[in-house]
Amino acid sequence: RGVVTSASYETRAYGVRSGMPMSQAMRLCPNAVRVGVPGKECRQKSREIRTVLQRFTPVVEAASIDEFYLDMTGTDQLYGGEPLETTAGRIRDAVLTETGVAVSIGCGSSKLIAKLAAKQAKPHRGTSNGVKVVPAGQELAFLAGLQLADIPGIGPRLQEKLAERGLTTISEALDLPEGALTGWLGDRAGRWLYRRIRGLDAAPVSPHAPAKSMSHEETFPVDIESDVDLNRELLRLSGRVAADLRGRNLKARTVTVKLRDTDFTTRQASRTLARPVDSDRPIGTAARRLLAQLRRDRRVPARLLGVALSNLGPSDAELDQLSLFEESDESERDRQLSRVVDDINARFGRDHILRGNTMGPHQ
Repeated sequence: RGVVTSASYETRAYGVRSGMPMSQAMRLCPNAVRVGVPGKECRQKSREIRTVLQRFTPVVEAASIDEFYLDMTGTDQLYGGEPLETTAGRIRDAVLTETGVAVSIGCGSSKLIAKLAAKQAKPHRGTSNGVKVVPAGQELAFLAGLQLADIPGIGPRLQEKLAERGLTTISEALDLPEGALTGWLGDRAGRWLYRRIRGLDAAPVSPHAPAKSMSHEETFPVDIESDVDLNRELLRLSGRVAADLRGRNLKARTVTVKLRDTDFTTRQASRTLARPVDSDRPIGTAARRLLAQLRRDRRVPARLLGVALSNLGPSDAELDQLSLFEESDESERDRQLSRVVDDINARFGRDHILRGNTMGPHQ
């Protein structure tokens, strides 16, 4: 069958609707009441949905807590040669019956096409059955009806740059040769966009779950009270976990600092960055600010300090090029410096060289 299916559901199924960053929402509506996401319940429901999906094909990839990919290759005989839309409808009915969650399903020849089709299948897009199938050979016709902003990875800054050239729809960009795009955006970003708007995506559906988080923490032999000393330890831990991240060719969006006080009270604070990063400076900067926040809330000696990175994803060299047009916490210089540090530490031993603390303890 050679088809990839994307099944997704919106977090509002749990009474929560994801959208703009919380900080922006609170600025726009300062009197709003914030309700925490029931993380444990969401994860449990996600596992229930995956269990149902695995009955239809063994190759199921959890792209996130609310999005899955299914490789339906070779399942024609299993389902008696029925139309793919019929199979997708049965999958949707089974998930709804057994978990109480209504999913939207998109089907296509690649993960990208399936993901875009799943968006079109959402009820607010006008579909009656929550299923959208893009037949093989009709990918360009499907994409031609979409906006460039619909393509994952094309954010506001890149949209703005393309709009300056009169490009807002995929159909407009399809008329351009690859050379025009590379001339405007650079070789890697131009080639990436040329392939992306044509639905060319060779990424396989991988059932193996990636690492969810990485961390380093240390319990001190003697409690530490000085902000300067805590920041020094924090930078060392941040550098270590960042190096581990790069060693596994991953990037992270969420930084978490864990602090255990002298009375064994354990506290933590997190920050999610605008874009994935893997270099020391943005990770260390976010960690220092989180530590300062925890110390302002309660200033007592600390017996344990930890830094964790989560919201992980693969380091994609082609997508890195797009950071030229997106707001980012990380620069090309940051990446180069971090790799120089990795080389030195590999030759002379870990922690042989560390980034200096250029911020005050309360920044």
